[in-house]
Amino acid sequence: METTNILYIGRHIEILAIVVRLINSNEGWNGVGAMNDEEAKEIFRKKEFSMVLLGSGIQKESEADLCSFFKKQNPNIIVIQHYGGGSGLLKSEILVALESNKN
Repeated sequence: METTNILYIGRHIEILAIVVRLINSNEGWNGVGAMNDEEAKEIFRKKEFSMVLLGSGIQKESEADLCSFFKKQNPNIIVIQHYGGGSGLLKSEILVALESNKN
């Protein structure tokens, strides 16, 4: 089975830990978390990701900078915003984004 690597960027350590744990509870998904932009960029340079989730608390300027960076590094990367909700919503957001990217 192919592993889908997902990078989650969030500013709140507790939420970051929960989201990464929820991602990793799905077979075939590997979640990695980053608290700040430079850490996220460094992680992204070292590993191939299929998707980046932008959590709440990220300033608009950082979001724009991060999206630009990720798209420049990998034009096919999926970048979506995840502002909360239960595990079902998170899974649904990821599945829909992955499926939409296939088309």
